Amino acid sequence: MNTTPSSSGRNPYLVPFALVCSLFFLWGIANSLNGSLIRHFQFALDLKRWQAGIVDSAFYFGYFVMAIPAGIFMRKWGYKRGILAGLLLYAGGALLFYPAADVRVYAFFLFALFAIASGLAFLETAANLYVTVLGDAKEAEWRINFAQSFNGISIILGPIIGSLFIFSKKEYNASTLAMMTPEQIQAARVEEALSVQGPYLAIAIIVAAVAVLFALTKMPEIGKAEEAAEGNVSIFSLPGRYRHLALGILAQFANVGAQATLWGYFVDFKMDFAANDHIGVALGYADFINKLVGDAENMTPERIAGFHASFALVLFMLGRFLGTWLMSRYEARKVLQWYSVAAVGLVVLAFATGGTTAILCIMLTYFCQSIMFPTIFALATKGLPPAEGKLASSLVIMAIVGGAVMPPIAGLLSGAGGMKMALLVPLLCFSFVVYYVTNGYRVKQQVL
Repeated sequence: MNTTPSSSGRNPYLVPFALVCSLFFLWGIANSLNGSLIRHFQFALDLKRWQAGIVDSAFYFGYFVMAIPAGIFMRKWGYKRGILAGLLLYAGGALLFYPAADVRVYAFFLFALFAIASGLAFLETAANLYVTVLGDAKEAEWRINFAQSFNGISIILGPIIGSLFIFSKKEYNASTLAMMTPEQIQAARVEEALSVQGPYLAIAIIVAAVAVLFALTKMPEIGKAEEAAEGNVSIFSLPGRYRHLALGILAQFANVGAQATLWGYFVDFKMDFAANDHIGVALGYADFINKLVGDAENMTPERIAGFHASFALVLFMLGRFLGTWLMSRYEARKVLQWYSVAAVGLVVLAFATGGTTAILCIMLTYFCQSIMFPTIFALATKGLPPAEGKLASSLVIMAIVGGAVMPPIAGLLSGAGGMKMALLVPLLCFSFVVYYVTNGYRVKQQVL
């Protein structure tokens, strides 16, 4: 990272940059756990597939509601206080899972997820923009992809946590339930609901500890003088003034919508396309993880599917590391163009084939998605003055609501023609990302 050193020869941005990178790690865990919850709640709370998909809706709707307040808060109070507010909301939402599991009320869980997402809206609005300004502007795209690599590492943990600590070691399918009494089924649902308490309590404690570290660390405020000189800025006028921002918001909406659909329904895709046929490398990965934790027994098809999802996130991490390396040699937009075209091709192939081939294609889309969010963010906010940049950041983060809109649509489509039809959603979304990185990214200040 190329930054200007202080008079003492030390890089004044090094420690703040390292701390901010930890935020990318933290919100990756919350995001990647949603897929496990969607599958888990279908039995634990007796929900239909489309109802369980509202997990993503509540989560991403939190981004939609809180992104603009986060941007306004950050402009008034600065990056550090915005980050602290986000961490406190995140920890509080994770703590709410404990009483929600006790009462087994779906709306309570959804409120807890909304609170977590509200905190993440603050964190992502602050951190994604902060890393782009902590150093040379020419390296902004590289820097945000590097920071997002820590997110790529942490999201692997979500499906692992789901498979080891949330998913049951028993398989509750139609034949199993037919042999159980109503009382036994109810007791099993209660036990399943309570399994989320431990993981989310641990997350709350870790997030609170990170908040303490931020509170004790001096964080430089970049661009304060320039913001004061700019005066008042109308946040809602920005998309009309900057074409690349307006289209970037739509591209981020599409990208997150595709990601939430594929990640949230991955276990359902696996169970629908190839419940008992497994990809060898993913199965070996599952065996390796289980041996590490001493839990190699009771590998139900559902738990194996969870490990396939976790291995797909390993591909996501590798895709981000490779993408970050490629961006040090090629234009960031070009690299994203290659990745997004490949994603479209993989979804088409998955739709046309089915079976384990389709699952492999879906897993490879994770690799292609890896650099989409940070690169779209950097392209959409590129060339904006400091004050407008903070507010534009909140608009791009608000576009994460695509993750609330698209999964229920995919769930409804799956009801009409199986999970194969649900693939139409990410196909449409990835196609728009291709358009954006091919044409819509150009920085132009104009009225649309």
